[in-house]
Amino acid sequence: MNIQNKKTAAVKLGDRTLAQLPDAVARPTYDRSALTAGIVHIGLGNFHRGHQAWYLHTLMQNGLAHDWAIIGAGVRPGDAAQRQKLLEQDFLTTLIALAPEKTTAEVIGSMIDFLPVQPDNAALIAQMADPAIRIVSLTVTEGGYYIDPATKGFDAAHPDIVHDAATPAAPMTAFGAMIAALKLRRAAGTGPFTCMCCDNLQGNGAILRQTVVSLARLSDPELAVWIDENCSFPNSMVDCIVPATGPKELELVQSLGIDDASPVTHETYRQWVIEDDFCAGRPDWDKVGATFTDDVHDFEAMKIRVLNGGHQIIANAGELLSIETISDCMANAEIRGLFDKIARNEILPHLKAVPGMEPSAYVTLISKRFSNPRIIDTTRRVAFDGSSRHPGFLIPSIVDGLAKGTPISGLALVEALWARMCAGQREDGTTIAPNDPFWDDLQANAMDAKADPAIWLGQRQYPAQVAQNAEFARLFSDWLDMIWTDGTTTAIKRYLSA
Repeated sequence: MNIQNKKTAAVKLGDRTLAQLPDAVARPTYDRSALTAGIVHIGLGNFHRGHQAWYLHTLMQNGLAHDWAIIGAGVRPGDAAQRQKLLEQDFLTTLIALAPEKTTAEVIGSMIDFLPVQPDNAALIAQMADPAIRIVSLTVTEGGYYIDPATKGFDAAHPDIVHDAATPAAPMTAFGAMIAALKLRRAAGTGPFTCMCCDNLQGNGAILRQTVVSLARLSDPELAVWIDENCSFPNSMVDCIVPATGPKELELVQSLGIDDASPVTHETYRQWVIEDDFCAGRPDWDKVGATFTDDVHDFEAMKIRVLNGGHQIIANAGELLSIETISDCMANAEIRGLFDKIARNEILPHLKAVPGMEPSAYVTLISKRFSNPRIIDTTRRVAFDGSSRHPGFLIPSIVDGLAKGTPISGLALVEALWARMCAGQREDGTTIAPNDPFWDDLQANAMDAKADPAIWLGQRQYPAQVAQNAEFARLFSDWLDMIWTDGTTTAIKRYLSA
């Protein structure tokens, strides 16, 4: 049902007040007090609640999966604030779907607890060691898996990893906590759990396996072998545009009659494709729209390269031109044209069709989704952590293009736009605040690359076949010089007219 945006007294969200919510707001029809936990989810942000938790809630609405409820967890100090917000509303979340023509809202109840956030992760370890927990899932961002961006191998020298290898009983990372819990389960004979990555990484299950097993091997090689042989790490592709929550979203949920300290807005499109590899059972997510398959690769390649890669194409240019949201970027003729031409000419040649979707139709779908003005997805949020997102989302298309002889000029332009953005100043003279875990290094290299573009391509984000390719280096250098000299719009127009 469409919800009209009108002033009304807001009801504080909680189990006892569900019946008092406006009639148009859907809410749990199952008995939440009878739910039992089966999943621990680490990294409980907006995306998880708008995606995985929604699928589980929808199953529960159908009378299923009541023994698979979610317990939330976090390993960063900042997660404690999110825990407190959700604790005060009985771990309920208002999901607000923003279609171009209407707004709908529902309250989901598939999460039943959020563990205390502790430096040694003791509560998290104890909960994951409980045999009732059969899946541990994660959304900890693409840059959170301790991957060397050039080699794609495990970064064993990272200080967090060094700490966890030295003190495995009191780890600081989510992966160290998982290993500690699995050690307790092995000793107790309660068996493994499925480790499920829900971040935007191609082969995300294999990457999670690499991180967990490699870290375990540093302190307990026998345990590492047991984990590798007994735990499952399904690959998956997750898709739903879920912006961050800010003052506008809080005002919106209040206007709908709900006092929710942590609501989630989202588009109406969702997709979840999962490798059916669960060592300790799973919910029947396929009954509410998820797809189980033995081959996730083609799905995830299409999504990661077009949607996630497309986000970087748009956001870097938009940030330089002081355009605040992704939909506003798509309203800019040059940026929209940049996305469309690169996607069709330089990314699609390396993609395969998947059941129900041709790559060209997928570009059209993504363009429509990016253009939804109701989704206030900020350019700054999308441009965050380019040092992880460019290697994951864009550089693979460059590698393929160089190997196959397909066009790469637009992708070189996007890399030049990223370098120019990391210099830290928009074209109107305003400052771009730090927006990457490695911002200081990126900014220094971006300024040096103004005179010597090879400095930018010499960073660890670029594999040798890209950094040392003379044609790509020439294109990158020419575009970077044009952006600095003539501006972003001129460079994009030149590309579009070529």
